[in-house]
Amino acid sequence: MTSSTSLYAAFLPSPPKFSNHRSPSPTCHHRVVCRAGSHLQYTASELNLVLHDALDSSGIDTTHARAAREGFCLQIKKLSNIERETSICINRCVDLGKTALHIAAEDDSLISHSSVPLPVDAFIDRLDDLSMGYCPNYRSSFRSSPESFLESIERYLFAKKGFRRTSVRDHLEPRALYLHSVLTRRSGSAVMLSLIYSEILKMLRLWSLVDFDVEISFPLDFHSLPKAYQKQKSKESDQPHIMTVQTLLEEILRTLKNAFWPFQHDNFKSLFLRAAHAANCVDKLSSFGDSALQLASAKAAQHRLDRGVWTSVKFGDMRRALAACERLILLETDAKELRDYSILLYHCGFYEQSLQYLMLYQESKSSPLQEQASSKQEQSSNSVSSLEDEAVEKLMVRLNLILKEEGWSRPSYVRNYLGNNSEPW
Repeated sequence: MTSSTSLYAAFLPSPPKFSNHRSPSPTCHHRVVCRAGSHLQYTASELNLVLHDALDSSGIDTTHARAAREGFCLQIKKLSNIERETSICINRCVDLGKTALHIAAEDDSLISHSSVPLPVDAFIDRLDDLSMGYCPNYRSSFRSSPESFLESIERYLFAKKGFRRTSVRDHLEPRALYLHSVLTRRSGSAVMLSLIYSEILKMLRLWSLVDFDVEISFPLDFHSLPKAYQKQKSKESDQPHIMTVQTLLEEILRTLKNAFWPFQHDNFKSLFLRAAHAANCVDKLSSFGDSALQLASAKAAQHRLDRGVWTSVKFGDMRRALAACERLILLETDAKELRDYSILLYHCGFYEQSLQYLMLYQESKSSPLQEQASSKQEQSSNSVSSLEDEAVEKLMVRLNLILKEEGWSRPSYVRNYLGNNSEPW
């Protein structure tokens, strides 16, 4: 394996409304700089993320997508170790509403190619108006008990305003995963409803209308709504339901990654193994007995990839999957995001970049802190972890062989995929 220095060098980049309370942020460049104490091993490195440059080289204007990514970076740059573990109800540094809207704005630009960016500020105003709308109708609740006060907010949000959670069947429906769409349609995922609820509480706290500590219980099932409670009365059983700033952003991005992963129909729960299976990096005997439908779906998916069709209803979207992976890497969550990003780049024909990210994943994975961080997860999924490791090794060998061949080049479908004009959601 190459040294850290040479590996990092390969990634060096080429050249008076209430919403006014949302404080401005300093400038941030598209780079990955690990925070102090992180278990990831690319400290002080700058990684060249592929998506925007690749789209530009295919003649697709990424001006609005880059601006939205910049806005996302400006927000997550404020994340300290303490802030990452702060409850979404008391978070003060990162504007979660604005961060979620920048995510939506980038994806909107990637698939619609609109000449007009998503109006982030207009949706921020709508979110603030939602908070302001509570006050005239529920003034009496300000003098009631904390329980009655929180119940009145939930009546306002889920009964009067009609916000509801999407059904189990539609829990990965794209419009349920973006804040601007949820604000418009009043139907969304649990994480989006939790975010809206927390933003209302945060604004009420800013106006000194909440004088007690609140937590939001994030539902772990497919039916329940987020529910707030007084923090002083919390129990140990409430801990798994508490959303921090870090876990909320991870949930938003991983839900998008899961929804748009281009390899949807497979027995594997691991997204990486689904993509590895499509790349023939997983032994057939390890595929847990594919059904006829899954085999047919896999063949159809491969046929679409060969023809350069990368976006299809209920079959994922490569551009948005890549965007979600890149933002997770920027958020500094887990070294496995480097691995997942690598295999998507492989499918896109970016073999050199795929190998570089896979090597960086291997290096980060071998660090003692990363091993300690992932040991608990692996104890419950040793068989899956073993399959993933085997697939990584096979992909590594294949990429090295490809790059050693003289005159290798990307397959022709790469440009087709980047130039494909999908329907806006």
